[in-house]
Amino acid sequence: MAKEVRTVCFDKKLKIEAYCFKGIMQKFPNHFHDYYVLGFIEKGKRYLICKNQEFITNAGDVIIFNPRDAHTCEQVDGKTLDYRSLNIPENIMRQAVCEITGREYLPRFTQTVLYQSELATSLRELHLMISKEESDFKKEELFLFLIEQLIQEYSDTVPEHCAQEPASEIQLVCEFLESNYAKTITLDQLSELTKVSKYHLLRSFTKQKGISPYSYLETIRIGNAKKLLEQGIPPMEVAFQTGFSDQSHFSNFFKRMIGLTPKQYMKIFEPVTESHLLDGRGEQ
Repeated sequence: MAKEVRTVCFDKKLKIEAYCFKGIMQKFPNHFHDYYVLGFIEKGKRYLICKNQEFITNAGDVIIFNPRDAHTCEQVDGKTLDYRSLNIPENIMRQAVCEITGREYLPRFTQTVLYQSELATSLRELHLMISKEESDFKKEELFLFLIEQLIQEYSDTVPEHCAQEPASEIQLVCEFLESNYAKTITLDQLSELTKVSKYHLLRSFTKQKGISPYSYLETIRIGNAKKLLEQGIPPMEVAFQTGFSDQSHFSNFFKRMIGLTPKQYMKIFEPVTESHLLDGRGEQ
């Protein structure tokens, strides 16, 4: 079996990340991102669960994750996966949407999988331009046309401020976890905070958010860890600042969720070069 390859780069102009995974078998745990993910399968079949819905994805399928869409996936045919994705921060998406529509809001894309979508061609072209560090304005043009098509064909027309908010108890838990992720948190604390039994809280939270409270906490920790790594803070210090018990636990969970080790992720923001070719064995 060919050695797996993981390539990632950061585009300074568009301010988005471009991932390319080839030959991987990794199962990703239930998690979410605080940014939009536009991905497409180049090779391999994948079993995906997103927002409690099940999908089987194949080559040519486009995958869309909104911020906070809980999802997990794994191979189902025993063969490897080739996958490319663009990670778009909320502020960049907001700017693009305002440019296109004249309104400032965050779209909510309603379809997780676009089967055999023509958008895969546009996504691949844009991904290759970012990977090659091309500076031509065609790259920005392609990006805006892509977002425009997604908004017109696959987004909820209700702006973010009109969207339905989760139940107050669940929102309270989310805010508490997001503010205290670096601390030791217990289920007893969350139960006391909401005045709801632990079991009911677990069931209600998981039903509404599509992810358990602890998985939500770990995802928040990883999101903040990425921001610290982007600043060049060493992984050991990042692990301490984001509430992980030790660097080993942090590194293992980071790779399970992001697909890269903390050191590999940190390298894409080093000033010497914006992209690195990484072998699948990774660094610890």
